[in-house]
Amino acid sequence: MIVKTNACALHGIDAFIVSVEVDASKGLGTFMAGLPDNAVKESRSRIEPALKNSGFFYPGKKITINLAPADIKKEGTSYDLAIALGILSASGQIDRQDFSDCIIIGELSLDGSILPVSGALSICIEARNRGYKSIILPSDNIQEASVVEGIDVYGFSVLSDLCLFLDDKETTEPIKPTISERTQDEFKNLLDFADVKGQENVKRAIEIAAAGGHNALMIGSPGSGKTMLAKRIPGILPSMTLDEALESTKIHSVAGKLGSNRGLLQERPFRSPHHTISDVALVGGGTYPQPGEISLAHNGVLFLDELPEFKRSVLEVMRQPLEDRIVTISRARLSVDYPASIMLVAAMNPCPCGYYNHPKKECTCIPGAVRKYLSRISGPLLDRIDIHVEVVPVPINDLSAMKKGESSAEVRKRVIFAREIQLKRFAGQDNLYCNAQIASNQLDSYCRLDEQGSRMLSNAMEKLSLSARAYDRIRKVARTIADLDNSTDIQNHHLAEAIQYRSLDRETWGV
Repeated sequence: MIVKTNACALHGIDAFIVSVEVDASKGLGTFMAGLPDNAVKESRSRIEPALKNSGFFYPGKKITINLAPADIKKEGTSYDLAIALGILSASGQIDRQDFSDCIIIGELSLDGSILPVSGALSICIEARNRGYKSIILPSDNIQEASVVEGIDVYGFSVLSDLCLFLDDKETTEPIKPTISERTQDEFKNLLDFADVKGQENVKRAIEIAAAGGHNALMIGSPGSGKTMLAKRIPGILPSMTLDEALESTKIHSVAGKLGSNRGLLQERPFRSPHHTISDVALVGGGTYPQPGEISLAHNGVLFLDELPEFKRSVLEVMRQPLEDRIVTISRARLSVDYPASIMLVAAMNPCPCGYYNHPKKECTCIPGAVRKYLSRISGPLLDRIDIHVEVVPVPINDLSAMKKGESSAEVRKRVIFAREIQLKRFAGQDNLYCNAQIASNQLDSYCRLDEQGSRMLSNAMEKLSLSARAYDRIRKVARTIADLDNSTDIQNHHLAEAIQYRSLDRETWGV
């Protein structure tokens, strides 16, 4: 007897349907076809004791299992539940034989428990888009899957309860929690800009970066507050749109980083990898390609502290994702795309000793050390960083005398105001939410300069020897400054401020 159930496989952050065909006939042994990997082949070792410990038995017949389409490799343990139900139905241990209207995913434990799997949100979206009426999955995956409207989500923690439900001996209602908005109480738990004394010019640069989603680099001596400022950026960022939240949640779900009973991500990701990270861990990869830190920070912030200490190869692999906002991982059998639209925030010392251009302490580096230190960051990578800002230490006497600075809540209001202007401007444009994402062929439409502004920027290009990419990025930053000023057009003072955020293009840095 042949029984067909439906499971799902992942390709990047998207999913595709896998038909699980189970045939029970005369003979002995279990045979599996459809390019299963070792984890799938080992499913019998999990399913057999799971059935016995749930009050069923593994049939003494020839069990043939086919995973279709048979020409695509199947990976992971999420097929356990679909296979187990196929075996129970084919051997007559449960009454239900028609599974054509539902998707079934889940890993089985030896005691019959149903364990969570990665990518439940992506699978649920694909099931809904393909017209399936329901999805059956582990209880721990309910929250992330149930944010998808138009499909019934059923969660179970043990196999025996699921079988009672399928035989109509037990009633279970589908779970449909509401999507909650990020509350002000959540922002209170974040670090506050009010704790940062002084550094008004740096706060202004960070506010511009947050308002337009621009990449930013802070250069300053040790203890000047670079890391302190960077860690407070999440508190001024606006909540994600629903589309952004869905895409970010899919990435974390596929990577297994979402955690149990966690629904849609509300806060923008903030990732801060150590400088010893490998290029694969940063951009993604592996035998079975997984998203890296740059994709886990999608729609959020990737903070790289001590930027020159990262391996050169690690920094260079970021160039293409920063430009295209997507990571492509190619292997012999497949190519996977992961979104990587991030706001890169980096911090670095100006030289090996850390005191070049310090107002009070003398730099002890040998001649040429500053140039050599800064050359660890390539010109093409610096070109992709919109804002360079110097962080000068605040004198100790001023630290004790100064009042608390402006709170993150106040800064966030201005950032949200600017972002709302951008969302209205880009209405109808797919995957375009902020000024940093404006394509080169859209600059003349969104970042138009008048004659005087064009001359000012041309002069800056010549004096600073800027590249065409820097030219484009200055215009984007100027557009954001104008949005913060609630100005329809880019004024000269907006452009002048954007130009001065190119510290590392100046001769004073010796590069």
